[in-house]
Amino acid sequence: MSGRYFDVWAIGDRIDHPIRRTVTETDNLLFSTMTHNPQPLHIDAEAAARSEFGRILVNGTFTFALMVGLSVGETTLGTLVANLGYDKMVMPKPVFIGDTLRATTEVTDLRESRSRPDSGLVTFRHELLNQQDVLVCQCLRTAMLHKTPAA
Repeated sequence: MSGRYFDVWAIGDRIDHPIRRTVTETDNLLFSTMTHNPQPLHIDAEAAARSEFGRILVNGTFTFALMVGLSVGETTLGTLVANLGYDKMVMPKPVFIGDTLRATTEVTDLRESRSRPDSGLVTFRHELLNQQDVLVCQCLRTAMLHKTPAA
């Protein structure tokens, strides 16, 4: 399913995204090193074992990026002008290697663009849940989307 145009969305629309993703050690290590994040909780098994978590903690920015990525196919793929902001992001529970994550999205706000008559702004609330349906990440994303092209 491709993304939807601005004028197709309604406040309250909800999507349970079909793609799930199991986080691997490689995901976490590559993301942490590519982003120059030397936090021992993410890359040092011995240090992480001595922490309150007792094991490697998945990099939170990877978790956030995965949540947004899982949502793109059904929300903004092919209809996005630009993402304008991410707000109220929280990570109430940790993510560990081997967790399988899934995303949901709900539309919380819609408004016409003042500067672009062919576009509008959609605010999505994205949630990421683990295999036990525990919320591990949530944010609001404001995206500028094209309106349905004239025939």
